[in-house]
Amino acid sequence: MVGGGSGSFIGAVHRNAAWIDGAFELTAGAFSSNPERSKTSGAELGIAPERVYSSYREMIEIESQMDPEERIHAVAIVTPNHVHFEPAMMALEHGFHVIIDKPIAFDVDEAVKLRDKVNETGNILGLTHTYTGYPMIKEARHRIAAGEIGALRKIFVEYPQGWLSTFLEKDGHKQASWRTDPSRSGAGGSVGDIGTHAANLAEYLSGLMITEICAELNIVVDGRLLDDDASALLHFENGVTGVLIATQVAAGVENNLSIRVYGEHGGFEWSHTDPNTLIHRRNEGPDQILRAGTEYLCEDAQRATRLPAGHPEGYIEAFANIYLEIARAIRDHEEMGYKDGEYDFPGAEDGVRGMAFVQTMIESARSKEKWTPFQLP
Repeated sequence: MVGGGSGSFIGAVHRNAAWIDGAFELTAGAFSSNPERSKTSGAELGIAPERVYSSYREMIEIESQMDPEERIHAVAIVTPNHVHFEPAMMALEHGFHVIIDKPIAFDVDEAVKLRDKVNETGNILGLTHTYTGYPMIKEARHRIAAGEIGALRKIFVEYPQGWLSTFLEKDGHKQASWRTDPSRSGAGGSVGDIGTHAANLAEYLSGLMITEICAELNIVVDGRLLDDDASALLHFENGVTGVLIATQVAAGVENNLSIRVYGEHGGFEWSHTDPNTLIHRRNEGPDQILRAGTEYLCEDAQRATRLPAGHPEGYIEAFANIYLEIARAIRDHEEMGYKDGEYDFPGAEDGVRGMAFVQTMIESARSKEKWTPFQLP
């Protein structure tokens, strides 16, 4: 692991997700840019002292020279955005697979270079767009692909938060400070932090790619350097239209990601506040409430569920589903049985799409034209 030392929120999330199914073992790390803090963090996590490193460069160089049976197989990168690219690139170049927190990089150019390096080396890169890991998201995706609601017509995806409704970064709040700092977060604030999740979820669930964006970005809190409020009209493939909202100034709201997809014959609705429930709206007949853990769900949804019906699963388990799929891909890769496209986790191409989404949102918001094409480099 790179980053994720003492006091890190996302580092603990990655570790818990990796451990749930026993598919990974944390054996080495450079847990902080401060060598002493890295050493202390490693000791707290029970890592052998000789496998706790002062920097990611030291870790990758030393581990790559070890016996293949002893060295690490993958590197999880859980740092702020501006420290994603270099450790990921170095890990890929030294033969390691990469698991990286989203967004994949600081900007589009870095994302493209990582995608190209993945294609060059054949190594695996997994991106933790958490919400695609939920069982009922997979169920909705399966039913939409099967044509259960007919041709799609409309997609609404909303990600409101309220934690940045005040000027937290002024007082040195750790998470707020780096997420609102252009030198560490990148060009996008809310649009990069949570807007990329919303866009990724809309494409994953519907199976359709965004083709054009008409965006508005706002800085609501005085003194903030990056957008904290974003909204957009979207054009998808096949003439489908949509609306995306990603705001971090919805005071009092916790983390209420939701998505609604409607077709000719009905629609599906899902909310992060009740992730075990999927509502199927129908033109003919009453609404249907689908629940995680039940036997009538598709194979992908059942595989992503660990507990019987009525036992809530949530964020960590969804995160773990991504880790489990990445582990399956790595095992197949090690055994020469890896087949690209057969695994259900976001990868380098999704990472490029995420960064291109941020760039297009910014370009659209600054433009006097109504629509901005969403194009991949």
